[in-house]
Amino acid sequence: MRYNFVMFLMLICGTQAFSQRFEVGPFIGGANYIGDVGNTTYIRPQNPVFGGLVKWNQSTRYAYRFSLLFAEIEADDARSNDTRRQQRGYSFTNNITEASLGVEFTFWDWDLHSRTYQSTPYLYSGLNYYFANHFRLNNGALEKAGNNWEFSIPMVFGYKQTLTNNLAGGIELGARYTFTDNLDGSKPSEIDGNFRSDDFGNPNTTDWYVFTGIYITINFGRKPCYTHF
Repeated sequence: MRYNFVMFLMLICGTQAFSQRFEVGPFIGGANYIGDVGNTTYIRPQNPVFGGLVKWNQSTRYAYRFSLLFAEIEADDARSNDTRRQQRGYSFTNNITEASLGVEFTFWDWDLHSRTYQSTPYLYSGLNYYFANHFRLNNGALEKAGNNWEFSIPMVFGYKQTLTNNLAGGIELGARYTFTDNLDGSKPSEIDGNFRSDDFGNPNTTDWYVFTGIYITINFGRKPCYTHF
């Protein structure tokens, strides 16, 4: 009976037999938006983004991850390289609060229980739920017009490395594909679901936003239980 119990524990622990450890830390960087107003550059961090993240390393190759980030995005047609946008002259500033839950996959082993230096590129994706503002045109200017609760899909590429036995750091670039076209006020018909004559821009695309930044995590947690046998 005792032998069977020990074997049962080893079987359960074996499914988590690599790096059962947590990482917690702050994230800071820059944000930019991609849509129907302003500059058309895809990666152009210009407004602050900050928050924090938590990782639960389930193995040396993947981790569950949760983050809560706050950012400001803005765009101004006057800074666009498109003469049509320059002549139009729209601008806006929007704030985004984003909660993200997903899985991070590493290219190489990431074992924080090892005493050797660790580093690896990684990919992250999952599902975001965020809060922003709706916008609509009023007398030729974009103004806030209610709350915009929506989902987005993160597509993140990053690189991380250990700094000490209990600290790690990383840098990442993450584009967010949204399910709204009204972060910039180009489709105010989303507000009430009715067609509006003040819709503008490309109706076949939705808005994107991009977070680029760095983070430092404190690493803690017990060693895998298989090491006790």
